[in-house]
Amino acid sequence: MNKNQAGKKFKPVVLVSKLPAYGVCPSPGAATFTNQAALNLPTPRALRTWLRPGTAALLLLLLVAATLPAAGAQLEVITLHSAALKNNALHDPDTRPVPIFLPAQATNGLPLPVLYYLPGYGNSAAKILASSNVWLKFTQKIADDGTPVILVVADGWTRWGGGQFLNSPAQGNYADFVCDEIVHAVEARHPVPATGVRRLIGGHSSGGFGALRLGSDRQKLFDAVIAMSPDSDFPTSHLPLVKVPSVARLSPADAKKIDRGELPVPKDGDINYALGLSCAYAPCGWPHRGEFEWLYDAKGNLRADVWQRWLDNDPLTIVKKNPHAFSPQQLIYLEGAAQDEYAANIGARKIYEVLRSRPSRCTFYEPPGHHADHVRERLQRGLQWVFDRPLTDIK
Repeated sequence: MNKNQAGKKFKPVVLVSKLPAYGVCPSPGAATFTNQAALNLPTPRALRTWLRPGTAALLLLLLVAATLPAAGAQLEVITLHSAALKNNALHDPDTRPVPIFLPAQATNGLPLPVLYYLPGYGNSAAKILASSNVWLKFTQKIADDGTPVILVVADGWTRWGGGQFLNSPAQGNYADFVCDEIVHAVEARHPVPATGVRRLIGGHSSGGFGALRLGSDRQKLFDAVIAMSPDSDFPTSHLPLVKVPSVARLSPADAKKIDRGELPVPKDGDINYALGLSCAYAPCGWPHRGEFEWLYDAKGNLRADVWQRWLDNDPLTIVKKNPHAFSPQQLIYLEGAAQDEYAANIGARKIYEVLRSRPSRCTFYEPPGHHADHVRERLQRGLQWVFDRPLTDIK
């Protein structure tokens, strides 16, 4: 996979929305985004349905305006016209909102650490904005409890309902979108501290996978990683999901037709998920931009060579093979729910077992509950560990 597309320098267009809503913070001197129709964001209601241009931004404005702020916390929304996502093979929007949740402590002029949060598969910046009051309260609560950070949400939504935050010619350069464009745009407005933990990357599920991968690939950029129920140990987590009959029955020819738009996007969520993962893990390369290798042959047999490409992207495989997967200076927080229905806790624990003998400071925690339970509380505990605060166990 060509991660940087020949080292191309990306120059995104950054605009800041001045939204007339409680808890929304237009910074002094910010440009006003007037062409709201250009947002063209996906609806959070369905993986395959897109809002018509001209209604998406209005819906976002109404969603934000309908919420009340947590005391002191404010929301700022940057609109990025992304060069990294421009002309992506899936024709997904290259204009994305970047929600920035600012605790009251961010207004005193002192720089705060920034947490770049990657949502899980099926989640998006639009969904986060729809529940912005919850995230405002969360941001202020963790700040008042002793871990003030600026929370930035990176949007990884694709036609398939989500993504793994990797660069891929089959779907777009999402790693560059996060690491080069979002980080630059946010920190041009909100500089991080010069010392200590400056910048963290965290996420849940596919976002936890992305946090591990980007934290490993950009070691100098991210001082800490918080990976909650990350996709890892693919034979345990991914393989059962792609062995369901509907996925195994999909022929390579039909997978290609769906990808090209010659067949409609399936209503089957398992197929969409497998298609999205194939774009991330098994793209055919830049000469065949937009194409990927399907896991199954025409007879429904799993293709060992393609499955190996998936395994090569497994964070567990990467940390086992690479003794320098993380730097000694990085802090790595791994966790997975004890009743995780996708067995993400198993992979997280195995990664910890590999890393615990290396210089990087790391830990593993197994809270009670299922895959998507108590996500914000689990994120707060990860922050407490990174900043050496008293730990709050999940109940």
